[in-house]
Amino acid sequence: MKVILLEKVSGLGDIDDIKEVSDGYALNFLFPKHLAVQASSAKIKELRDKEKKRSKDSEKELKEIQSLADRLDGYNLFIEDKANEENLLYAAVTPQRIAEALKTYGFPVNKNMIISEPIKEVGEYKIRVKMRHGLEATISLIINAKSEEKEGKNKDRKSTRLNSSHRT
Repeated sequence: MKVILLEKVSGLGDIDDIKEVSDGYALNFLFPKHLAVQASSAKIKELRDKEKKRSKDSEKELKEIQSLADRLDGYNLFIEDKANEENLLYAAVTPQRIAEALKTYGFPVNKNMIISEPIKEVGEYKIRVKMRHGLEATISLIINAKSEEKEGKNKDRKSTRLNSSHRT
């Protein structure tokens, strides 16, 4: 009897495989456990249509990911953060933070796509971005120290506001 597998069955095949099995195996094991259905001509046609649609969707996804990889490859991402005199960052730049920065510039990436250890020093780094279908892009991450001068002015303003509000 020909059957279409609905799930992966060890020793027999994967999902959507068409296999020839004995009647007893199909009737007593595969069908009761909803692991397979009988392969009628209508079911086989339905399976072929489903495979064609999956193939088209996969090609479309590959083109989209290829486009993203092309846009990302060689991209310069600038991040400013607080650092001490030795150019060591107070907070490490993590894959999560890199992904969030890329998202603000319109790149649909997540932290799992960023291949990097947390970065703890000011400088320029090459970061790999892994995507589906085995595609990869490399971006340049440039981490600069925030200007202490700007930061100092902001602190003075805040303290002035606080002091002036407490005087009344």
